[in-house]
Amino acid sequence: MGQIVFAAATVHAPQLFTYPPSEDPKQLDADIAAMREIGKMMEDTKPDLVIVIGSDHLETFFLSAVPTFAIVGGTHSKAAFARKTYSLPIHPFAEELLDKLVMNGFDMTYSQDAELGHAFAAVYEWVIEGRPIPVVPIFVNTYLPPLPTARRCAQLGAMIKELVEKTSLKVAVVASGGMSHYPGAWKYPQPDFDFDWWAIAHMERGNHEALLALNNQQLDEVGNTEMLPWMMLFGAIGNRPGELITYQPTWHHGHAVMSFIPNRKNVPTTPEPAPSWKFEDKGFEFYRHPDPADYALNKVLYDLRFSSELRRKLFTDIKGLAEQYHLNEKQAAVLETMKDESIDAVRSLKPHPLVDAGAHPLGMWMSLITVQAEQRRMKAEQAALNAGAETK
Repeated sequence: MGQIVFAAATVHAPQLFTYPPSEDPKQLDADIAAMREIGKMMEDTKPDLVIVIGSDHLETFFLSAVPTFAIVGGTHSKAAFARKTYSLPIHPFAEELLDKLVMNGFDMTYSQDAELGHAFAAVYEWVIEGRPIPVVPIFVNTYLPPLPTARRCAQLGAMIKELVEKTSLKVAVVASGGMSHYPGAWKYPQPDFDFDWWAIAHMERGNHEALLALNNQQLDEVGNTEMLPWMMLFGAIGNRPGELITYQPTWHHGHAVMSFIPNRKNVPTTPEPAPSWKFEDKGFEFYRHPDPADYALNKVLYDLRFSSELRRKLFTDIKGLAEQYHLNEKQAAVLETMKDESIDAVRSLKPHPLVDAGAHPLGMWMSLITVQAEQRRMKAEQAALNAGAETK
Protein backbone atom coordinates (compact mmCIF):
# COMPACT_ATOMS: atom_id res chain seq x y z
CA MET A 1 0.00 0.00 0.00
CA GLY A 2 1.24 3.47 -0.85
CA GLN A 3 2.03 5.93 1.92
CA ILE A 4 2.83 9.59 2.55
CA VAL A 5 6.20 9.20 4.25
CA PHE A 6 7.13 12.87 4.54
CA ALA A 7 5.14 16.12 4.84
CA ALA A 8 6.38 19.66 5.39
CA ALA A 9 5.46 23.27 4.69
CA THR A 10 7.89 26.03 3.77
CA VAL A 11 8.34 29.68 2.95
CA HIS A 12 9.36 30.65 -0.60
CA ALA A 13 10.08 34.39 -0.42
CA PRO A 14 11.76 35.92 -3.51
CA GLN A 15 14.29 37.69 -1.28
CA LEU A 16 15.84 34.27 -0.56
CA PHE A 17 17.16 34.33 -4.12
CA THR A 18 18.32 37.94 -4.25
CA TYR A 19 19.39 38.96 -0.71
CA PRO A 20 18.46 42.64 -1.27
CA PRO A 21 20.01 45.24 1.07
CA SER A 22 16.62 45.87 2.70
CA GLU A 23 16.72 42.40 4.33
CA ASP A 24 18.47 40.97 7.39
CA PRO A 25 20.74 38.29 5.86
CA LYS A 26 20.72 36.30 9.10
CA GLN A 27 16.98 35.77 8.75
CA LEU A 28 17.35 34.63 5.14
CA ASP A 29 20.21 32.34 6.15
CA ALA A 30 17.99 30.78 8.83
CA ASP A 31 15.21 30.15 6.28
CA ILE A 32 17.53 28.46 3.81
CA ALA A 33 19.13 26.37 6.58
CA ALA A 34 15.66 25.23 7.66
CA MET A 35 14.67 24.35 4.09
CA ARG A 36 17.86 22.34 3.69
CA GLU A 37 17.10 20.62 6.98
CA ILE A 38 13.69 19.42 5.82
CA GLY A 39 15.31 18.41 2.53
CA LYS A 40 17.65 16.09 4.42
CA MET A 41 14.73 14.78 6.50
CA MET A 42 12.84 14.10 3.28
CA GLU A 43 15.82 12.29 1.75
CA ASP A 44 16.02 10.01 4.81
CA THR A 45 12.48 8.73 4.08
CA LYS A 46 13.59 7.60 0.57
CA PRO A 47 10.46 8.80 -1.28
CA ASP A 48 9.68 7.72 -4.84
CA LEU A 49 8.40 11.22 -5.65
CA VAL A 50 7.63 14.63 -4.17
CA ILE A 51 4.24 16.27 -4.60
CA VAL A 52 5.04 20.00 -4.52
CA ILE A 53 1.99 22.18 -3.81
CA GLY A 54 2.51 25.84 -4.62
CA SER A 55 0.90 29.06 -5.71
CA ASP A 56 1.51 31.59 -8.45
CA HIS A 57 2.50 35.25 -8.31
CA LEU A 58 0.91 36.13 -11.67
CA GLU A 59 3.96 34.48 -13.26
CA THR A 60 2.54 31.32 -14.82
CA PHE A 61 -1.13 32.25 -15.03
CA PHE A 62 -2.65 35.66 -15.71
CA LEU A 63 -6.00 37.25 -16.52
CA SER A 64 -6.26 35.24 -19.73
CA ALA A 65 -6.89 32.12 -17.63
CA VAL A 66 -6.42 31.44 -13.92
CA PRO A 67 -7.17 27.86 -12.84
CA THR A 68 -8.34 27.02 -9.35
CA PHE A 69 -6.21 23.88 -9.21
CA ALA A 70 -3.75 22.62 -11.82
CA ILE A 71 -1.44 19.64 -12.24
CA VAL A 72 1.69 20.06 -14.33
CA GLY A 73 2.42 16.89 -16.26
CA GLY A 74 4.68 15.98 -19.14
CA THR A 75 8.26 14.88 -18.74
CA HIS A 76 9.87 17.77 -16.87
CA SER A 77 8.75 20.52 -14.49
CA LYS A 78 10.17 23.86 -15.58
CA ALA A 79 10.57 26.71 -13.11
CA ALA A 80 12.42 30.00 -13.30
CA PHE A 81 13.18 32.90 -11.01
CA ALA A 82 15.96 35.46 -10.52
CA ARG A 83 17.79 34.26 -13.64
CA LYS A 84 17.85 30.69 -12.32
CA THR A 85 16.10 27.92 -14.21
CA TYR A 86 15.07 24.41 -13.21
CA SER A 87 14.00 21.29 -15.08
CA LEU A 88 13.07 18.42 -12.78
CA PRO A 89 11.71 15.08 -13.98
CA ILE A 90 7.98 14.62 -13.45
CA HIS A 91 6.86 11.28 -12.03
CA PRO A 92 4.31 9.39 -14.19
CA PHE A 93 1.97 9.41 -11.18
CA ALA A 94 1.07 12.97 -12.26
CA GLU A 95 -0.99 11.62 -15.18
CA GLU A 96 -2.69 8.97 -13.05
CA LEU A 97 -3.43 11.51 -10.33
CA LEU A 98 -4.95 13.90 -12.86
CA ASP A 99 -7.33 11.30 -14.28
CA LYS A 100 -8.41 9.92 -10.93
CA LEU A 101 -8.94 13.33 -9.31
CA VAL A 102 -11.25 14.32 -12.16
CA MET A 103 -13.09 10.99 -11.87
CA ASN A 104 -13.58 11.74 -8.17
CA GLY A 105 -15.14 15.16 -8.70
CA PHE A 106 -12.18 17.56 -8.78
CA ASP A 107 -12.06 19.70 -11.92
CA MET A 108 -8.32 19.95 -12.44
CA THR A 109 -6.57 22.06 -15.05
CA TYR A 110 -3.67 20.39 -16.84
CA SER A 111 -0.51 21.68 -18.49
CA GLN A 112 2.52 20.01 -20.02
CA ASP A 113 4.57 23.19 -20.51
CA ALA A 114 3.75 25.63 -17.69
CA GLU A 115 6.83 27.44 -16.42
CA LEU A 116 6.40 27.79 -12.68
CA GLY A 117 7.60 30.65 -10.51
CA HIS A 118 9.44 31.08 -7.23
CA ALA A 119 6.88 29.19 -5.10
CA PHE A 120 8.18 26.05 -6.82
CA ALA A 121 11.71 27.27 -7.59
CA ALA A 122 12.46 27.73 -3.87
CA VAL A 123 11.51 24.11 -3.12
CA TYR A 124 13.52 22.88 -6.09
CA GLU A 125 16.53 24.97 -5.01
CA TRP A 126 16.76 24.32 -1.26
CA VAL A 127 14.56 21.33 -0.39
CA ILE A 128 15.03 18.95 -3.31
CA GLU A 129 18.44 20.56 -3.96
CA GLY A 130 19.67 18.38 -6.79
CA ARG A 131 18.43 15.09 -5.35
CA PRO A 132 17.29 12.67 -8.08
CA ILE A 133 13.68 12.59 -6.89
CA PRO A 134 10.92 13.22 -9.47
CA VAL A 135 8.15 15.68 -8.72
CA VAL A 136 4.43 16.16 -9.24
CA PRO A 137 3.69 19.93 -9.18
CA ILE A 138 0.21 21.02 -8.10
CA PHE A 139 -0.86 24.67 -8.40
CA VAL A 140 -3.41 26.42 -6.16
CA ASN A 141 -4.83 29.87 -6.94
CA THR A 142 -4.13 32.13 -3.95
CA TYR A 143 -4.21 35.71 -5.30
CA LEU A 144 -6.89 36.20 -7.96
CA PRO A 145 -10.36 35.61 -6.44
CA PRO A 146 -12.46 33.59 -6.70
CA LEU A 147 -10.12 31.35 -4.67
CA PRO A 148 -10.76 27.80 -3.54
CA THR A 149 -11.79 27.59 0.08
CA ALA A 150 -9.53 26.16 2.75
CA ARG A 151 -12.01 23.33 3.17
CA ARG A 152 -11.97 22.51 -0.54
CA CYS A 153 -8.16 22.48 -0.54
CA ALA A 154 -8.24 20.01 2.36
CA GLN A 155 -10.76 17.83 0.53
CA LEU A 156 -8.41 17.70 -2.46
CA GLY A 157 -5.52 16.79 -0.16
CA ALA A 158 -7.56 14.01 1.42
CA MET A 159 -8.39 12.59 -2.01
CA ILE A 160 -4.70 12.71 -2.98
CA LYS A 161 -3.90 10.69 0.15
CA GLU A 162 -6.59 8.15 -0.73
CA LEU A 163 -5.21 7.77 -4.26
CA VAL A 164 -1.62 7.47 -3.00
CA GLU A 165 -2.68 4.64 -0.70
CA LYS A 166 -3.99 2.69 -3.71
CA THR A 167 -0.47 2.60 -5.19
CA SER A 168 2.79 1.11 -3.96
CA LEU A 169 4.51 4.51 -3.87
CA LYS A 170 6.30 6.24 -1.01
CA VAL A 171 5.33 9.89 -1.41
CA ALA A 172 6.69 13.12 0.07
CA VAL A 173 4.47 16.21 0.15
CA VAL A 174 5.88 19.75 0.40
CA ALA A 175 3.51 22.74 0.61
CA SER A 176 5.06 26.05 -0.44
CA GLY A 177 3.53 29.28 0.87
CA GLY A 178 2.73 31.39 3.92
CA MET A 179 2.94 33.09 6.22
CA SER A 180 1.63 36.65 6.72
CA HIS A 181 2.59 39.19 4.04
CA TYR A 182 0.93 41.71 1.75
CA PRO A 183 3.17 42.10 -1.33
CA GLY A 184 2.39 45.27 -3.25
CA ALA A 185 -0.37 46.35 -0.84
CA TRP A 186 -0.26 49.36 1.51
CA LYS A 187 0.03 46.99 4.48
CA TYR A 188 3.25 45.40 3.19
CA PRO A 189 5.38 46.67 6.14
CA GLN A 190 2.85 45.40 8.71
CA PRO A 191 2.61 41.59 8.60
CA ASP A 192 0.25 40.02 11.11
CA PHE A 193 2.86 38.20 13.20
CA ASP A 194 0.38 37.64 16.04
CA PHE A 195 -1.91 35.69 13.73
CA ASP A 196 1.04 33.65 12.49
CA TRP A 197 1.97 32.62 16.01
CA TRP A 198 -1.67 31.75 16.75
CA ALA A 199 -1.73 29.57 13.60
CA ILE A 200 1.62 27.95 14.44
CA ALA A 201 0.39 27.11 17.93
CA HIS A 202 -2.61 25.29 16.47
CA MET A 203 -0.48 23.51 13.87
CA GLU A 204 1.96 22.34 16.55
CA ARG A 205 -0.99 20.70 18.27
CA GLY A 206 -2.49 19.17 15.13
CA ASN A 207 -5.57 21.37 15.43
CA HIS A 208 -5.81 22.13 11.72
CA GLU A 209 -9.55 22.58 11.99
CA ALA A 210 -8.98 26.05 13.48
CA LEU A 211 -7.38 27.06 10.15
CA LEU A 212 -9.66 25.10 7.85
CA ALA A 213 -12.62 26.95 9.35
CA LEU A 214 -11.30 30.30 8.06
CA ASN A 215 -12.79 31.83 4.93
CA ASN A 216 -10.73 33.48 2.20
CA GLN A 217 -11.69 37.01 3.18
CA GLN A 218 -10.27 36.30 6.63
CA LEU A 219 -7.08 34.87 5.17
CA ASP A 220 -6.79 37.98 2.99
CA GLU A 221 -7.22 40.19 6.08
CA VAL A 222 -4.23 38.59 7.85
CA GLY A 223 -2.08 38.27 4.72
CA ASN A 224 -2.30 34.49 4.56
CA THR A 225 -4.09 33.43 1.38
CA GLU A 226 -0.78 31.75 0.54
CA MET A 227 -1.56 29.23 3.29
CA LEU A 228 -4.07 27.53 0.95
CA PRO A 229 -1.34 25.08 -0.22
CA TRP A 230 -0.80 24.25 3.47
CA MET A 231 -4.53 23.53 3.78
CA MET A 232 -4.18 20.90 1.05
CA LEU A 233 -1.32 19.39 3.05
CA PHE A 234 -3.55 19.24 6.15
CA GLY A 235 -6.14 17.28 4.17
CA ALA A 236 -3.45 14.81 3.11
CA ILE A 237 -2.04 14.21 6.59
CA GLY A 238 -5.02 14.61 8.91
CA ASN A 239 -4.56 16.02 12.40
CA ARG A 240 -0.82 15.50 12.56
CA PRO A 241 0.93 17.90 14.95
CA GLY A 242 3.74 19.90 13.39
CA GLU A 243 7.31 20.67 14.39
CA LEU A 244 8.36 24.30 13.95
CA ILE A 245 11.80 24.39 12.32
CA THR A 246 12.03 28.19 12.07
CA TYR A 247 9.91 31.33 12.10
CA GLN A 248 11.59 34.53 10.94
CA PRO A 249 9.61 37.78 11.32
CA THR A 250 11.06 40.01 8.60
CA TRP A 251 9.92 43.61 8.23
CA HIS A 252 7.40 42.55 5.58
CA HIS A 253 6.78 38.82 5.92
CA GLY A 254 6.47 35.98 8.40
CA HIS A 255 8.77 33.20 7.15
CA ALA A 256 7.92 29.74 8.49
CA VAL A 257 9.21 26.22 7.89
CA MET A 258 7.42 23.30 9.57
CA SER A 259 7.68 19.52 9.43
CA PHE A 260 4.64 17.31 10.09
CA ILE A 261 5.93 13.88 9.05
CA PRO A 262 8.25 13.32 10.85
CA ASN A 263 7.72 15.40 13.97
CA ARG A 264 10.92 14.90 15.96
CA LYS A 265 9.91 17.00 18.97
CA ASN A 266 6.23 16.08 19.22
CA VAL A 267 5.92 18.76 21.89
CA PRO A 268 4.54 22.28 21.23
CA THR A 269 6.99 25.15 21.65
CA THR A 270 4.31 27.86 21.73
CA PRO A 271 1.78 28.84 24.40
CA GLU A 272 -1.71 27.37 24.25
CA PRO A 273 -3.61 29.37 21.59
CA ALA A 274 -7.03 30.92 21.87
CA PRO A 275 -9.69 28.75 20.19
CA SER A 276 -10.49 31.38 17.56
CA TRP A 277 -8.97 34.53 16.08
CA LYS A 278 -10.85 37.83 16.12
CA PHE A 279 -11.32 39.16 12.58
CA GLU A 280 -12.71 42.46 11.37
CA ASP A 281 -14.41 40.63 8.49
CA LYS A 282 -14.38 43.53 6.03
CA GLY A 283 -14.28 41.27 2.95
CA PHE A 284 -11.47 41.23 0.42
CA GLU A 285 -9.34 44.33 0.92
CA PHE A 286 -5.95 43.48 -0.58
CA TYR A 287 -6.24 40.94 -3.39
CA ARG A 288 -9.35 41.22 -5.53
CA HIS A 289 -9.29 40.33 -9.18
CA PRO A 290 -8.76 43.51 -11.24
CA ASP A 291 -11.57 45.53 -12.75
CA PRO A 292 -11.88 44.65 -16.48
CA ALA A 293 -11.52 48.37 -17.20
CA ASP A 294 -7.94 48.15 -15.89
CA TYR A 295 -6.91 45.21 -18.04
CA ALA A 296 -4.49 47.26 -20.21
CA LEU A 297 -2.52 48.47 -17.19
CA ASN A 298 -2.28 44.99 -15.70
CA LYS A 299 -1.31 43.57 -19.09
CA VAL A 300 1.63 45.95 -19.56
CA LEU A 301 2.85 45.24 -16.02
CA TYR A 302 2.71 41.51 -16.74
CA ASP A 303 4.50 41.83 -20.09
CA LEU A 304 7.24 44.02 -18.58
CA ARG A 305 8.24 41.07 -16.40
CA PHE A 306 9.09 38.90 -19.38
CA SER A 307 10.57 41.29 -21.95
CA SER A 308 13.86 43.14 -21.51
CA GLU A 309 13.02 45.08 -24.68
CA LEU A 310 9.78 46.38 -23.17
CA ARG A 311 11.51 47.26 -19.90
CA ARG A 312 14.08 49.32 -21.75
CA LYS A 313 11.34 51.01 -23.72
CA LEU A 314 9.85 52.04 -20.37
CA PHE A 315 13.02 54.05 -19.71
CA THR A 316 13.57 55.37 -23.22
CA ASP A 317 10.08 55.87 -24.65
CA ILE A 318 7.47 55.69 -21.94
CA LYS A 319 4.97 57.64 -24.04
CA GLY A 320 5.32 55.13 -26.86
CA LEU A 321 4.89 52.24 -24.42
CA ALA A 322 1.69 53.78 -23.04
CA GLU A 323 0.33 54.26 -26.56
CA GLN A 324 1.27 50.68 -27.50
CA TYR A 325 -0.93 49.36 -24.66
CA HIS A 326 -3.68 51.99 -25.05
CA LEU A 327 -3.32 53.23 -21.49
CA ASN A 328 -5.44 56.12 -20.32
CA GLU A 329 -3.82 59.36 -19.16
CA LYS A 330 -3.74 58.43 -15.47
CA GLN A 331 -2.28 54.97 -16.15
CA ALA A 332 0.37 56.38 -18.46
CA ALA A 333 1.41 58.93 -15.84
CA VAL A 334 1.84 56.42 -13.03
CA LEU A 335 4.16 54.22 -15.09
CA GLU A 336 6.80 56.84 -14.24
CA THR A 337 6.68 55.71 -10.61
CA MET A 338 8.29 52.40 -11.60
CA LYS A 339 11.61 54.21 -11.92
CA ASP A 340 11.68 55.09 -8.21
CA GLU A 341 13.97 52.54 -6.52
CA SER A 342 13.48 53.91 -3.00
CA ILE A 343 12.27 51.18 -0.66
CA ASP A 344 10.39 53.91 1.23
CA ALA A 345 7.78 53.83 -1.52
CA VAL A 346 6.55 50.46 -0.21
CA ARG A 347 7.04 51.31 3.47
CA SER A 348 4.81 54.36 3.44
CA LEU A 349 1.58 52.57 4.50
CA LYS A 350 -0.08 54.19 1.49
CA PRO A 351 -1.32 52.39 -1.63
CA HIS A 352 1.22 52.48 -4.44
CA PRO A 353 0.14 54.90 -7.22
CA LEU A 354 -0.06 51.99 -9.66
CA VAL A 355 -2.47 50.17 -7.33
CA ASP A 356 -4.55 53.34 -7.04
CA ALA A 357 -4.66 53.38 -10.84
CA GLY A 358 -6.05 49.85 -10.98
CA ALA A 359 -3.05 47.50 -10.85
CA HIS A 360 -3.30 44.23 -8.96
CA PRO A 361 -0.96 44.74 -5.95
CA LEU A 362 0.98 41.52 -6.40
CA GLY A 363 1.27 41.91 -10.16
CA MET A 364 2.53 45.45 -9.65
CA TRP A 365 5.06 44.34 -7.04
CA MET A 366 6.53 41.52 -9.11
CA SER A 367 6.76 43.82 -12.13
CA LEU A 368 8.39 46.55 -10.07
CA ILE A 369 11.09 44.15 -8.85
CA THR A 370 11.89 43.11 -12.43
CA VAL A 371 11.84 46.63 -13.87
CA GLN A 372 14.12 48.02 -11.19
CA ALA A 373 16.57 45.15 -11.67
CA GLU A 374 16.66 46.09 -15.37
CA GLN A 375 17.27 49.70 -14.40
CA ARG A 376 20.28 48.68 -12.32
CA ARG A 377 21.65 46.65 -15.23
CA MET A 378 21.24 49.63 -17.55
CA LYS A 379 23.10 51.86 -15.11
CA ALA A 380 25.91 49.31 -14.81
CA GLU A 381 26.17 49.05 -18.60
CA GLN A 382 26.34 52.83 -18.93
CA ALA A 383 28.98 53.05 -16.20
CA ALA A 384 31.07 50.44 -18.02
CA LEU A 385 30.75 52.36 -21.28
CA ASN A 386 31.76 55.60 -19.56
CA ALA A 387 34.75 53.90 -17.95
CA GLY A 388 35.79 52.48 -21.30
CA ALA A 389 35.55 55.88 -22.94
CA GLU A 390 37.73 57.44 -20.23
CA THR A 391 40.52 54.91 -20.79
CA LYS A 392 40.78 55.67 -24.50
